[in-house]
Amino acid sequence: MPMRCISKMSSKKIRGRVFLVRVDLNVEEGSEKNAYRVQAILPTIVHLLCHGGKVALLSHRGRPAPARGISNFQFSISKQQRKLSLKPFASILSKKLGKQVVFIPHFDFEKIEARIESSKRGSVFLLENLRFLAGEEQDDPALGMRLAALGDIYVNDAFAVSHRANASVRAIVKYIPSYAGFLLEKEILNLDRAAKHYAHPFTIIFGGAKISDKIGIIRRFQNKADYFLLGGGPANTFFAAQGLPTGSSLIDTGSVAFAKQCLRSKKIILPIDAERQNGKILDIGPKTIDQFDAVIKNSKTIIWNGPMGLFEKRGFEEGTRGVWNAVLMNKKAHTVVGGGETVSSISLILGSKFLISKNVFLSTGGGAMLEYLSGEKLPGIEALQK
Repeated sequence: MPMRCISKMSSKKIRGRVFLVRVDLNVEEGSEKNAYRVQAILPTIVHLLCHGGKVALLSHRGRPAPARGISNFQFSISKQQRKLSLKPFASILSKKLGKQVVFIPHFDFEKIEARIESSKRGSVFLLENLRFLAGEEQDDPALGMRLAALGDIYVNDAFAVSHRANASVRAIVKYIPSYAGFLLEKEILNLDRAAKHYAHPFTIIFGGAKISDKIGIIRRFQNKADYFLLGGGPANTFFAAQGLPTGSSLIDTGSVAFAKQCLRSKKIILPIDAERQNGKILDIGPKTIDQFDAVIKNSKTIIWNGPMGLFEKRGFEEGTRGVWNAVLMNKKAHTVVGGGETVSSISLILGSKFLISKNVFLSTGGGAMLEYLSGEKLPGIEALQK
Protein backbone atom coordinates (compact mmCIF):
# COMPACT_ATOMS: atom_id res chain seq x y z
CA MET A 1 0.00 0.00 0.00
CA PRO A 2 1.51 3.38 -1.01
CA MET A 3 2.27 6.09 1.54
CA ARG A 4 0.47 9.41 1.69
CA CYS A 5 3.03 12.04 0.60
CA ILE A 6 3.09 15.83 0.84
CA SER A 7 4.61 15.92 -2.66
CA LYS A 8 1.10 15.21 -3.89
CA MET A 9 -0.56 17.82 -1.66
CA SER A 10 -1.93 20.97 -3.35
CA SER A 11 -0.75 24.45 -2.36
CA LYS A 12 -4.23 25.31 -1.12
CA LYS A 13 -4.05 22.55 1.50
CA ILE A 14 -0.67 23.82 2.72
CA ARG A 15 -1.42 27.55 2.97
CA GLY A 16 -2.07 28.67 6.55
CA ARG A 17 -1.77 25.19 8.05
CA VAL A 18 0.52 24.19 10.90
CA PHE A 19 2.74 21.25 9.96
CA LEU A 20 4.31 19.09 12.65
CA VAL A 21 7.40 17.75 10.91
CA ARG A 22 9.21 14.83 12.54
CA VAL A 23 12.87 15.12 11.57
CA ASP A 24 16.03 13.37 12.69
CA LEU A 25 18.52 15.64 14.45
CA ASN A 26 20.20 12.77 16.27
CA VAL A 27 23.67 14.15 15.62
CA GLU A 28 26.71 13.91 17.86
CA GLU A 29 27.91 17.02 19.66
CA GLY A 30 30.39 18.93 17.54
CA SER A 31 29.07 17.57 14.23
CA GLU A 32 25.89 19.62 14.02
CA LYS A 33 26.89 22.23 11.42
CA ASN A 34 28.02 19.85 8.69
CA ALA A 35 25.69 16.94 9.44
CA TYR A 36 24.12 15.37 6.36
CA ARG A 37 20.92 14.69 8.30
CA VAL A 38 20.44 18.43 8.82
CA GLN A 39 20.94 19.16 5.14
CA ALA A 40 18.60 16.36 4.08
CA ILE A 41 15.51 17.73 5.86
CA LEU A 42 15.64 21.20 4.28
CA PRO A 43 13.63 20.47 1.08
CA THR A 44 10.50 19.50 3.00
CA ILE A 45 10.71 22.51 5.33
CA VAL A 46 11.35 24.95 2.45
CA HIS A 47 8.46 23.50 0.42
CA LEU A 48 5.98 23.97 3.26
CA LEU A 49 7.18 27.49 4.01
CA CYS A 50 7.12 28.56 0.35
CA HIS A 51 3.49 27.50 0.11
CA GLY A 52 2.42 29.50 3.15
CA GLY A 53 2.59 26.89 5.91
CA LYS A 54 3.92 27.08 9.44
CA VAL A 55 6.38 24.44 10.61
CA ALA A 56 7.00 22.96 14.06
CA LEU A 57 9.96 20.59 14.07
CA LEU A 58 9.90 17.51 16.31
CA SER A 59 13.01 15.43 16.97
CA HIS A 60 15.09 13.55 19.52
CA ARG A 61 18.78 13.32 20.25
CA GLY A 62 20.60 10.50 21.98
CA ARG A 63 19.10 8.42 24.76
CA PRO A 64 18.64 10.76 27.72
CA ALA A 65 16.80 9.78 30.86
CA PRO A 66 13.47 11.65 31.07
CA ALA A 67 14.00 15.04 32.73
CA ARG A 68 12.85 15.55 36.33
CA GLY A 69 9.54 17.26 36.98
CA ILE A 70 8.25 16.61 33.49
CA SER A 71 4.69 15.95 34.72
CA ASN A 72 4.36 19.66 35.57
CA PHE A 73 6.01 20.79 32.30
CA GLN A 74 8.73 22.51 34.31
CA PHE A 75 11.92 20.50 34.39
CA SER A 76 15.60 20.83 35.08
CA ILE A 77 18.14 19.38 32.70
CA SER A 78 21.37 17.96 34.07
CA LYS A 79 24.75 18.88 32.60
CA GLN A 80 24.88 15.54 30.83
CA GLN A 81 21.39 15.99 29.40
CA ARG A 82 22.20 19.53 28.26
CA LYS A 83 24.55 18.01 25.69
CA LEU A 84 21.50 16.35 24.15
CA SER A 85 19.44 19.53 23.90
CA LEU A 86 18.25 20.48 20.42
CA LYS A 87 18.91 24.18 21.08
CA PRO A 88 22.09 24.37 18.92
CA PHE A 89 20.08 23.36 15.85
CA ALA A 90 17.87 26.47 16.05
CA SER A 91 20.70 28.79 14.98
CA ILE A 92 22.06 26.27 12.46
CA LEU A 93 18.68 25.87 10.79
CA SER A 94 18.08 29.63 10.93
CA LYS A 95 21.21 30.19 8.83
CA LYS A 96 20.37 27.43 6.37
CA LEU A 97 16.78 28.57 5.93
CA GLY A 98 17.52 32.28 5.95
CA LYS A 99 14.90 32.96 8.62
CA GLN A 100 14.56 32.67 12.38
CA VAL A 101 13.84 29.27 13.85
CA VAL A 102 12.30 29.76 17.30
CA PHE A 103 13.49 27.24 19.88
CA ILE A 104 10.95 26.18 22.53
CA PRO A 105 12.79 24.87 25.62
CA HIS A 106 9.76 23.55 27.53
CA PHE A 107 6.81 21.21 27.10
CA ASP A 108 3.96 23.37 28.33
CA PHE A 109 1.71 22.30 25.47
CA GLU A 110 -0.92 24.97 26.01
CA LYS A 111 1.70 27.73 25.76
CA ILE A 112 3.34 26.07 22.74
CA GLU A 113 0.00 25.77 20.95
CA ALA A 114 -0.88 29.41 21.67
CA ARG A 115 2.50 30.65 20.45
CA ILE A 116 2.32 28.69 17.19
CA GLU A 117 -1.28 29.72 16.60
CA SER A 118 -0.51 33.43 17.04
CA SER A 119 2.52 33.34 14.72
CA LYS A 120 2.62 34.47 11.11
CA ARG A 121 2.65 32.22 8.07
CA GLY A 122 6.15 31.02 7.31
CA SER A 123 7.11 30.74 10.99
CA VAL A 124 9.38 27.89 12.08
CA PHE A 125 9.61 26.40 15.57
CA LEU A 126 11.88 23.74 17.03
CA LEU A 127 10.74 21.84 20.12
CA GLU A 128 13.13 20.46 22.72
CA ASN A 129 14.38 16.86 22.66
CA LEU A 130 11.26 14.66 22.74
CA ARG A 131 13.12 11.95 24.64
CA PHE A 132 13.12 14.23 27.67
CA LEU A 133 9.46 13.11 27.81
CA ALA A 134 8.97 9.69 29.36
CA GLY A 135 6.18 8.75 26.95
CA GLU A 136 8.14 9.24 23.73
CA GLU A 137 9.94 5.90 23.60
CA GLN A 138 6.93 4.16 25.15
CA ASP A 139 4.74 5.19 22.19
CA ASP A 140 2.36 6.74 24.72
CA PRO A 141 -1.01 7.51 23.06
CA ALA A 142 -1.56 10.43 25.46
CA LEU A 143 1.68 12.06 24.34
CA GLY A 144 0.82 11.34 20.71
CA MET A 145 -2.51 13.13 21.20
CA ARG A 146 -0.87 16.11 22.91
CA LEU A 147 1.69 16.49 20.15
CA ALA A 148 -1.00 16.18 17.47
CA ALA A 149 -2.98 19.02 19.09
CA LEU A 150 -0.13 21.42 18.26
CA GLY A 151 -0.79 21.34 14.52
CA ASP A 152 -3.08 20.56 11.61
CA ILE A 153 -1.01 18.06 9.62
CA TYR A 154 1.78 15.67 10.61
CA VAL A 155 4.73 14.96 8.31
CA ASN A 156 7.21 12.14 8.91
CA ASP A 157 10.53 13.09 7.35
CA ALA A 158 12.64 10.99 9.72
CA PHE A 159 13.33 7.68 8.01
CA ALA A 160 16.19 7.01 10.41
CA VAL A 161 13.76 6.64 13.34
CA SER A 162 10.82 5.11 11.44
CA HIS A 163 11.74 1.66 12.72
CA ARG A 164 11.00 2.88 16.27
CA ALA A 165 7.50 2.68 17.72
CA ASN A 166 7.75 6.11 19.36
CA ALA A 167 4.93 8.52 20.20
CA SER A 168 6.15 11.09 17.66
CA VAL A 169 6.44 8.42 14.98
CA ARG A 170 3.46 6.11 15.43
CA ALA A 171 1.02 7.18 18.18
CA ILE A 172 0.66 10.73 16.81
CA VAL A 173 -0.62 9.44 13.45
CA LYS A 174 -3.85 8.23 15.09
CA TYR A 175 -4.92 11.78 15.90
CA ILE A 176 -3.96 13.93 12.91
CA PRO A 177 -3.85 13.71 9.07
CA SER A 178 -0.38 12.33 8.32
CA TYR A 179 1.97 12.28 5.33
CA ALA A 180 5.51 11.38 4.31
CA GLY A 181 7.96 14.21 3.65
CA PHE A 182 10.24 14.51 0.62
CA LEU A 183 13.15 12.78 2.36
CA LEU A 184 11.13 9.81 3.58
CA GLU A 185 9.60 9.41 0.13
CA LYS A 186 13.05 9.45 -1.50
CA GLU A 187 14.37 6.91 1.00
CA ILE A 188 11.65 4.39 0.19
CA LEU A 189 11.87 4.93 -3.58
CA ASN A 190 15.65 4.39 -3.62
CA LEU A 191 15.66 1.44 -1.25
CA ASP A 192 12.82 -0.24 -3.16
CA ARG A 193 14.64 0.27 -6.43
CA ALA A 194 17.79 -1.37 -5.04
CA ALA A 195 15.93 -4.21 -3.32
CA LYS A 196 13.21 -4.97 -5.86
CA HIS A 197 14.35 -3.65 -9.22
CA TYR A 198 18.06 -4.37 -9.07
CA ALA A 199 20.31 -5.01 -12.05
CA HIS A 200 23.20 -7.48 -12.14
CA PRO A 201 25.95 -7.61 -11.06
CA PHE A 202 24.37 -6.81 -7.71
CA THR A 203 26.88 -6.13 -4.92
CA ILE A 204 26.23 -5.68 -1.19
CA ILE A 205 29.03 -4.24 0.96
CA PHE A 206 29.02 -4.66 4.73
CA GLY A 207 31.40 -3.23 7.32
CA GLY A 208 30.98 -1.56 10.69
CA ALA A 209 30.88 -3.30 14.03
CA LYS A 210 28.30 -6.09 13.92
CA ILE A 211 26.99 -8.58 11.43
CA SER A 212 23.96 -9.56 13.51
CA ASP A 213 21.95 -6.57 12.25
CA LYS A 214 22.82 -7.51 8.67
CA ILE A 215 21.92 -11.19 8.81
CA GLY A 216 18.38 -10.49 7.63
CA ILE A 217 19.69 -8.87 4.44
CA ILE A 218 22.14 -11.68 3.74
CA ARG A 219 19.33 -14.21 4.06
CA ARG A 220 16.92 -12.18 1.93
CA PHE A 221 19.42 -11.56 -0.86
CA GLN A 222 21.58 -14.67 -0.75
CA ASN A 223 19.93 -15.94 -3.95
CA LYS A 224 19.61 -12.48 -5.53
CA ALA A 225 22.89 -10.66 -4.95
CA ASP A 226 26.03 -11.64 -6.83
CA TYR A 227 28.59 -10.54 -4.23
CA PHE A 228 28.83 -9.76 -0.53
CA LEU A 229 32.01 -7.78 0.23
CA LEU A 230 32.80 -7.90 3.93
CA GLY A 231 35.09 -5.70 5.99
CA GLY A 232 35.24 -4.53 9.61
CA GLY A 233 33.49 -6.56 12.30
CA PRO A 234 31.52 -8.74 9.82
CA ALA A 235 34.75 -9.90 8.16
CA ASN A 236 36.38 -10.56 11.55
CA THR A 237 33.39 -12.67 12.54
CA PHE A 238 33.81 -14.80 9.42
CA PHE A 239 37.53 -15.15 10.19
CA ALA A 240 36.60 -16.43 13.64
CA ALA A 241 34.17 -18.89 12.03
CA GLN A 242 37.07 -20.19 9.95
CA GLY A 243 39.18 -20.64 13.06
CA LEU A 244 41.69 -17.99 11.98
CA PRO A 245 43.59 -15.93 14.59
CA THR A 246 41.90 -12.57 15.16
CA GLY A 247 43.56 -11.46 18.39
CA SER A 248 41.52 -8.76 20.14
CA SER A 249 39.74 -7.75 16.93
CA LEU A 250 36.09 -6.72 16.99
CA ILE A 251 33.98 -9.88 16.62
CA ASP A 252 30.25 -10.44 16.82
CA THR A 253 30.47 -13.65 18.84
CA GLY A 254 26.73 -14.27 18.70
CA SER A 255 26.88 -14.47 14.89
CA VAL A 256 29.81 -16.88 14.49
CA ALA A 257 27.45 -19.85 14.02
CA PHE A 258 25.64 -18.02 11.22
CA ALA A 259 28.95 -17.15 9.59
CA LYS A 260 29.92 -20.83 9.60
CA GLN A 261 26.75 -21.63 7.65
CA CYS A 262 27.75 -19.12 4.97
CA LEU A 263 31.39 -20.13 4.54
CA ARG A 264 30.71 -22.34 1.52
CA SER A 265 29.08 -19.53 -0.44
CA LYS A 266 31.26 -18.25 -3.27
CA LYS A 267 29.35 -14.97 -3.10
CA ILE A 268 30.98 -14.06 0.21
CA ILE A 269 34.26 -12.23 -0.46
CA LEU A 270 36.48 -11.75 2.57
CA PRO A 271 39.62 -9.60 2.91
CA ILE A 272 42.84 -11.24 1.76
CA ASP A 273 45.01 -8.86 3.80
CA ALA A 274 44.51 -6.46 6.67
CA GLU A 275 46.00 -3.55 8.59
CA ARG A 276 46.60 -4.36 12.24
CA GLN A 277 47.71 -2.67 15.42
CA ASN A 278 48.82 -4.74 18.41
CA GLY A 279 47.31 -7.79 16.74
CA LYS A 280 43.94 -6.10 16.27
CA ILE A 281 42.47 -5.87 12.75
CA LEU A 282 41.56 -2.22 12.13
CA ASP A 283 41.21 -2.01 8.35
CA ILE A 284 41.30 -4.01 5.13
CA GLY A 285 44.65 -4.12 3.33
CA PRO A 286 45.77 -2.79 -0.10
CA LYS A 287 45.26 -6.11 -1.92
CA THR A 288 41.71 -6.29 -0.61
CA ILE A 289 41.06 -2.70 -1.67
CA ASP A 290 42.08 -3.64 -5.22
CA GLN A 291 39.96 -6.80 -5.05
CA PHE A 292 36.87 -4.89 -3.88
CA ASP A 293 37.48 -2.13 -6.43
CA ALA A 294 37.38 -4.65 -9.29
CA VAL A 295 33.99 -5.95 -8.14
CA ILE A 296 32.47 -2.54 -7.41
CA LYS A 297 33.44 -0.88 -10.69
CA ASN A 298 31.60 -3.59 -12.67
CA SER A 299 28.46 -3.61 -10.51
CA LYS A 300 25.07 -2.32 -11.70
CA THR A 301 23.43 -2.22 -8.24
CA ILE A 302 25.28 -1.49 -4.98
CA ILE A 303 24.13 -1.40 -1.36
CA TRP A 304 26.72 -0.33 1.24
CA ASN A 305 26.38 -0.15 5.01
CA GLY A 306 29.33 0.12 7.40
CA PRO A 307 32.92 1.42 6.99
CA MET A 308 35.76 -1.01 6.29
CA GLY A 309 37.69 -0.16 9.42
CA LEU A 310 38.50 2.40 12.08
CA PHE A 311 38.54 5.21 9.51
CA GLU A 312 38.57 7.94 12.20
CA LYS A 313 42.08 6.88 13.18
CA ARG A 314 44.97 7.91 10.96
CA GLY A 315 46.50 4.95 9.19
CA PHE A 316 43.29 2.94 9.11
CA GLU A 317 41.17 4.98 6.74
CA GLU A 318 42.43 3.67 3.40
CA GLY A 319 39.98 0.77 3.15
CA THR A 320 36.93 2.98 3.56
CA ARG A 321 38.44 5.64 1.29
CA GLY A 322 39.12 2.97 -1.33
CA VAL A 323 35.52 1.76 -1.31
CA TRP A 324 34.27 5.35 -1.57
CA ASN A 325 36.56 5.95 -4.56
CA ALA A 326 35.26 2.83 -6.29
CA VAL A 327 31.62 3.66 -5.52
CA LEU A 328 31.87 7.26 -6.71
CA MET A 329 33.78 6.30 -9.86
CA ASN A 330 30.99 3.94 -10.90
CA LYS A 331 28.56 6.34 -12.62
CA LYS A 332 26.26 3.61 -13.97
CA ALA A 333 25.26 1.63 -10.89
CA HIS A 334 22.24 2.49 -8.78
CA THR A 335 23.95 2.86 -5.41
CA VAL A 336 22.52 3.25 -1.91
CA VAL A 337 24.90 4.10 0.96
CA GLY A 338 23.57 4.20 4.51
CA GLY A 339 24.52 4.23 8.17
CA GLY A 340 25.68 7.25 10.15
CA GLU A 341 29.38 6.36 10.16
CA THR A 342 29.37 5.29 6.52
CA VAL A 343 27.82 8.55 5.33
CA SER A 344 30.06 10.68 7.56
CA SER A 345 33.12 8.85 6.20
CA ILE A 346 32.50 10.50 2.80
CA SER A 347 34.54 13.35 4.31
CA LEU A 348 37.60 11.22 3.47
CA ILE A 349 36.87 12.07 -0.17
CA LEU A 350 34.75 15.20 -0.28
CA GLY A 351 35.47 17.02 2.98
CA SER A 352 32.30 18.47 4.48
CA LYS A 353 30.41 18.53 1.16
CA PHE A 354 27.90 15.97 -0.07
CA LEU A 355 28.01 16.75 -3.78
CA ILE A 356 27.82 13.38 -5.50
CA SER A 357 26.47 12.05 -8.77
CA LYS A 358 22.74 11.34 -9.09
CA ASN A 359 23.22 7.58 -9.26
CA VAL A 360 24.39 7.51 -5.60
CA PHE A 361 21.78 7.95 -2.87
CA LEU A 362 22.87 8.69 0.70
CA SER A 363 20.38 7.17 3.13
CA THR A 364 19.92 8.83 6.50
CA GLY A 365 18.99 5.48 7.99
CA GLY A 366 21.28 3.04 9.73
CA GLY A 367 19.17 0.52 11.62
CA ALA A 368 16.06 1.62 9.73
CA MET A 369 17.76 0.97 6.39
CA LEU A 370 18.90 -2.50 7.47
CA GLU A 371 15.48 -3.45 8.82
CA TYR A 372 13.67 -2.18 5.75
CA LEU A 373 15.99 -4.03 3.37
CA SER A 374 15.59 -7.16 5.49
CA GLY A 375 11.90 -7.07 4.65
CA GLU A 376 10.72 -6.06 8.11
CA LYS A 377 7.77 -3.71 8.55
CA LEU A 378 8.65 -0.32 9.99
CA PRO A 379 6.08 1.22 12.40
CA GLY A 380 6.57 4.73 11.00
CA ILE A 381 6.01 3.58 7.41
CA GLU A 382 3.05 1.35 8.21
CA ALA A 383 1.34 4.22 10.05
CA LEU A 384 1.34 6.28 6.85
CA GLN A 385 -0.18 3.48 4.78
CA LYS A 386 -3.37 2.97 6.79
